[in-house]
Amino acid sequence: MTAAGDSIALVEYAPAVSIALPDAVGRALAAGDVVDATPDPYTPGHWTLRAGSKVGAVTVAVPGGPGPLTLRVTPKVPIPRLFFLLGYSLDPKGGWRDGDVEVAEHLDLLPALAHAVERQVDRALRQGLLQGYRATEESALVVRGRIREAEQIRRRFGTTLPVEVAYDEFTTDIPENRILRTAVERLLRLPGVPRDVRRRLLHQRSRLADVTPVVRGQRLPDWHPSRLNSRYHQALHLAQVVIDGASAEHTAGGLHVDGFLFDMNRLFEDFVTEALRESFRDTGHTARLQDPHHLDEAAAIRMKPDFVLYRSDGTPVAVADAKYKAEKRGGYPEADLYQMLAYCTALGLREGHLVYAKGNVAHAAHRVRHAGIVIHQHALDLDQQPAGLLADIAAVSLQMASDLRV
Repeated sequence: MTAAGDSIALVEYAPAVSIALPDAVGRALAAGDVVDATPDPYTPGHWTLRAGSKVGAVTVAVPGGPGPLTLRVTPKVPIPRLFFLLGYSLDPKGGWRDGDVEVAEHLDLLPALAHAVERQVDRALRQGLLQGYRATEESALVVRGRIREAEQIRRRFGTTLPVEVAYDEFTTDIPENRILRTAVERLLRLPGVPRDVRRRLLHQRSRLADVTPVVRGQRLPDWHPSRLNSRYHQALHLAQVVIDGASAEHTAGGLHVDGFLFDMNRLFEDFVTEALRESFRDTGHTARLQDPHHLDEAAAIRMKPDFVLYRSDGTPVAVADAKYKAEKRGGYPEADLYQMLAYCTALGLREGHLVYAKGNVAHAAHRVRHAGIVIHQHALDLDQQPAGLLADIAAVSLQMASDLRV
């Protein structure tokens, strides 16, 4: 942890630290969902801060309080590796590897993300803006396309002009470009974007000047991968990450929080489940993520395993859960074992798999007394090259496949 002026830097899941903060700022952090913040009982005027799984940067401003405070949380995973996990979970077939997403020399998440998005947007727009047809309905003085007869009668009964028409317009104001423009706008408002990257983002915004950004709170327009928009794919994936993570901006009770946060718990879960699904893609089995089930016969106790594998007849044959958490000194958290035991019991499986981000051993197995259920615990080392990480996932899927009953 470091603190300088109006800036605080924390590390994901690092031990709690005590830092001098005005009470208004401390209460603002405690009210937000960024870090754990509590008054230090031993040092007046100090607050104890601890970062959890959320990484990124936010600016906190309190009306009537001191100037804005910028809080940065750095992930333990190296930035290039984080981008590999992110890219693979978004598009396993996209060929994401170290170097595919440029992060330059940036060591913090937000500057690296801003740089990566700007580079990908630049590549996407290098051949010009993608154009497409957009369905348009409007009132016009000339007939264009087709007349909306029902609307014409309802709105203009007895009058000739204007005419209610509908037509397809060939334009650059299409979902793909709107998503890119929205991400660029969000990045330009976030704290900690380097000056040179901000300058290049302003250039990208000028290229998208005729495109309408999505207003905050509105649903993003749908886009579908195709041969025509293939050069946009990586830029769109990263843009959606920016838009989703920028939801940290909110105002509640006079508190204003503006920034970008990324949940490492969700990232690890997405990577593990997508990688496992890829491992079983050509086996004739079907994988479902966050698959809803019930523990009891009355269907009152819900549960949602991260990954469930099914045979073609719909019978479950394997279950896995991803756990991005630190291992305890004495071993893995016991609550995870109980949770997996419940999954196996409800699904009628003899084996279950827990996949952790780190552990003292690569694999451990526990046979439950009087149940005949074996719970496997696997540990992935995220601080290794993508090839090694995918090889570890392949080893997990091989262990899961050994219990398939086909």
